[in-house]
Parts: sequence; structure tokens; C-alpha cells
Amino acid sequence: MPSPPTRPAPPRRARPPARGRRSLVAALAAAASAALLALLPGLPANAVTADVPGGGDLGPNVLVFDPSTPNIQGQLDDIFSKQEKAQFGDGRYEVMFKPGTYNGLNAQLGFYTSVAGLGLSPDDVQINGDVTVDAGWFDGNATQNFWRSAENMALTPVSGEDRWAVAQAAPFRRMHVKGGLNLAPNGYGWASGGYIADSKIDGTVGPYSQQQWYTRDSSVGGWQNAVWNMVFSGVQGAPGTSFPDPPYTTLDSTPVSREKPFLYLDGDTYKVFVPSKRTNSSGVTWDHGAPAGDSIDLDQFYVVKPGATAETINQALDQGLNLLFTPGVYHLDQTIDVQRANTVVLGLGYATLVPDNGVDAMHVGDVDGVKLAGFLIDAGATNSDTLLQVGPEGASTDHADNPTSVQDVFVRIGGAGPGKATNSMVINSDDTLIDHTWIWRADHGDGVGWETNRADNGLIVNGDDVLATGLFVEHFNKYDVQWNGENGRTIFFQNEKAYDAPDQGSIQDGDTRGYAAYKVADSVNNHEAWGMGSYCNYTADPSIIQDHGFAAPDKANVKFHDIMVISLGGMGQYAHVINDTGSATSGTDTVPSVVTSYP
Repeated sequence: MPSPPTRPAPPRRARPPARGRRSLVAALAAAASAALLALLPGLPANAVTADVPGGGDLGPNVLVFDPSTPNIQGQLDDIFSKQEKAQFGDGRYEVMFKPGTYNGLNAQLGFYTSVAGLGLSPDDVQINGDVTVDAGWFDGNATQNFWRSAENMALTPVSGEDRWAVAQAAPFRRMHVKGGLNLAPNGYGWASGGYIADSKIDGTVGPYSQQQWYTRDSSVGGWQNAVWNMVFSGVQGAPGTSFPDPPYTTLDSTPVSREKPFLYLDGDTYKVFVPSKRTNSSGVTWDHGAPAGDSIDLDQFYVVKPGATAETINQALDQGLNLLFTPGVYHLDQTIDVQRANTVVLGLGYATLVPDNGVDAMHVGDVDGVKLAGFLIDAGATNSDTLLQVGPEGASTDHADNPTSVQDVFVRIGGAGPGKATNSMVINSDDTLIDHTWIWRADHGDGVGWETNRADNGLIVNGDDVLATGLFVEHFNKYDVQWNGENGRTIFFQNEKAYDAPDQGSIQDGDTRGYAAYKVADSVNNHEAWGMGSYCNYTADPSIIQDHGFAAPDKANVKFHDIMVISLGGMGQYAHVINDTGSATSGTDTVPSVVTSYP
């Protein structure tokens, strides 16, 4: 299996000198502001200075089981009955298993449901049974099995093969399957996932009808087939590169990785484990003793529960607390502002942030080592400029030793109701790791229409040395991904263009027909990407022509490997794959047009 090609290392842009007095000045200003506000009439004296307690219970929608808990199966079935079809509902659930052995369980997962073990190793929680995602609710079609997850457990499937038939935003992390893994629904209807990381599957993984998949830093006993795009980095047992027939793209290692933080039990005490950064990684982190990383006591977290306000959340951050969002939907009347290095913001059970009145949902400072993980940002009805911003505009600090990471953080515009945002996710900080995200302008549900859920851009990357592993971005009015920073890398990209573009003129980009799904700015000199796919399904006007799925400057060190475009059933066509290279799609057959190497 080939390793990523050696990349030139041009000098980083100049860094401004550190200003040692900045934190002191900021602290004095904050103290003065707090004192002044406390004296204002009508404002309680503790409005700014009140302490927010750390720790506490995990909220009303977290179920914690141990092997002696009665009727575990009945409780799992009750959650599934509520969530199986609740694609845009407000129910949110986290189900956790204390270390031990559980026999005869089948945890079926519906929408906004996460299951996780509470051990430091997946093998601390042994389930002799299954964690199942299927598609009976949608007539055997798994292409809308979004927003659910499994993490940190060992499974011995009853039939010898566990079923995980998912689409986007459904990570399978830190799992040990003592058998095979089936990624397709019963009956082999379509599926459109998916993502595996830090997992060990002893048997064979069978994608069957899965259209595309990304697996990172794991091990598999075998891999059965591929449909359009299967990408592996750092996966022991993965098939070698053979794109496009079959369409496997395999890198021996992942250039930079850091696994997602997770909650666990140390005796009877809850802690959050934060794994260490790895470079040129492969295989799982947990099969040779304790994983490398740090534990943080829960009393260093503000445990956010339904009803908490953005003001209180920001007060907790100002005190130096981390955030643990318990399952729920949180409306924000001000931006959550994360400015302290190494802050952990961790969500359970697809905790959902909804910015109201046009505010941005979250801003992160240009600081080291912030970890954002496990939550959904849902655009509000009033347009936000940017839903998630990592680093302020013009950020330039070097974070190579301790990057900020964005993991299983999902963005949605529309679907649950009208939502708008000019930009969904903007990465300004250098060295940021984007490890599995689905940024989605809804193509179905409530509040859906070309202007009703207007969202111009999905992901904009302005920082240098940013790495994306597992990037899913779909349906934006303009660019799905616009990459402006130097030395960017992407391993796996999945995209669909906006279904509802009303006509050719509505997506005209200057002289170019259609906004590229993934555009590297003309000013960029160094960029590299592997395993990329863009699909068009212009249902509102099937005559639309998209000039290309990918656009990039024609430079020696701007490189693409194993990329494709597909017309879904002839609903629109691509003229090329990248720039003016690659054959046009044609007809109604979903046959990929591919480019194995560019330039």
C-alpha cells in the first residue's frame, strides 16, 4: 500500500511575535467590565461574576446501565420506538454501559441516539449481542440513516456479523467487533455512509451496497467489495489501492490524528479521556495497554443540561471550565465563545445548538489544543454569518504541536425548519484537524427551498496546514468547500450538489457553469487530496450542466488522487471532473467519470 507522496515543505507564513502582556490586559479589562456591569441598575450583582459549578449528574436523557440493571432490552426498545422515524424530532439520547459483560442484547439505534461503553478500553464493555442500524422505517433504504453513533465497546454479534447500515453523521468509533461487520441494510437497499475510526473488526467488513466509506486508523480482517469510493488511511488489513476498479484508495498511515475525547468511569468517578496526538499513525490506539492521553475529572466540566443559557455557558468558560453538553436542544441568544487553550467541548447524544436572532453559534480563539466533539449545530431561522468559526479572521499562530480538532461536529441548515447561514464552518486557525464532519444544507424535511434555507458556503478553510479526514459536505447554494489556506490536505470527500438549483443561471460562477464542489483558490501553491467524489442530482432542472466537480490552480504541488464525478440518474451532468480534465458524464446511468491523478 503506498504511503502519501512526499510533500514539499515550503516555509510557513510569518508569525507575529507573542505579546506577553495580552492576557494580563484582557484580564484587567474583563474584571473592570464585570465590576461596572454589577453596578448597573436592574442587573443582579452576580450576573457576571457568579461561579458556575463543575461536575454534576449527566442530565435527564442519559441512561447508564450496569450488568445488573433490570430490563435493559426493554429500555433500549423504548428509545428505539421513539427515535426510529424521528428524523427531525427533538428527542436526544445517550445510552452508556458500565464495564462488564452484557448478554443477549440488541441495541437498535434510531435518530439522535448514541451508545457508548464507559471503560478506558473497548474490551472493558463486552456485549454478547448486537448494536444494529437497519432501514425498515424507510422501506429498506438506508440513505437517510443519519445522526447516530456507537463508541467504545466490544461486540460479539449473535449471527457472527453486526449490521451498521448508515448514511452520513453516523460514526463507528473505538469499537471491537468480534466477528464481521455488514454496512448495508437488510435486503441490500442503498446506503450512503460512512465512517469508522480507531476500531478493530476481527472478521470481514461487507459494504455491499454502500456507495462510499472512509476508514481511519483501524484494523480489519478483510474488506469485501466497493461501489463508488472506499478510502482507507492507517488501516491494517485494508485492500491496496486499485482505483477505479475496484475503487479503493489506500494510504499506509494518517499524517496527523487525535482520537475523539470520551467519557469513562475510573472506579465510580466519571472522567473525560483526551487521547494524544499521533503522527503517521496506523492501527488502533487501545490494543497495547492504556492509550496515550490525559484524563480530566468531571468537576473540571460544566455539565450543560437542557434549559441552560448561553450566558451561563460563557460564564463557565470564563471560569476555565470545559463543557459537557448532555442530550438536548439548546437555543443560543449569544455566541458561545471558547478562548482558553486546551478547552474540551464534548456533546453526548447529539446535543444540538441552535443560534437564534442571527448570532453565530460558536467561535474558537486562535489558541492551542481546543477539542470540539460530538454535537450538532442547527441553523436558526434568522441568517447567521458563520455557524462555527475556528480562529478569528487573520489567525496566524502556529499550532502544529497541539492543534485544535473538530470531530463528529455536524452542521445542518434547514430540515427541522427554516434555517439560514451565509457560511457554515470557517477554519481560520492553522494546523486544525477536521476529523469527520457532515455539513448539510437540507434537501428534504421542513423549511427547504432555494432561498428558504439559503446557505452559500459549506466549509471555508483559510488556515494553513489544515488536515481533513472524512469530509462530507452537501447541497450548498455556492461552494461546498472553498480552500484558501496553504498546505491543506483532505483524505476522503463526499459531496452532492444542491438538488434544488432552479436553473443554470442561478449557479453561474462568472464564466463557469456551476460552483465547484471543492475549490482550491488560485493563490494556493501547495495542496493535496485523496479519494474524492461529487455527485449531481439537479431535480429542479435536469438540463443543468456543471462544468466540473473540482477546481484548482494548475500547479505542480496542487495534487489530486482518485477523484470522480457522477450524474445521479441523468439529473444534470458534469462536463469534466477537475478543471478541464476528465470525461463528461452522460445519459441516465450512474457511471462515474474518474481521474486517477491530477495534474
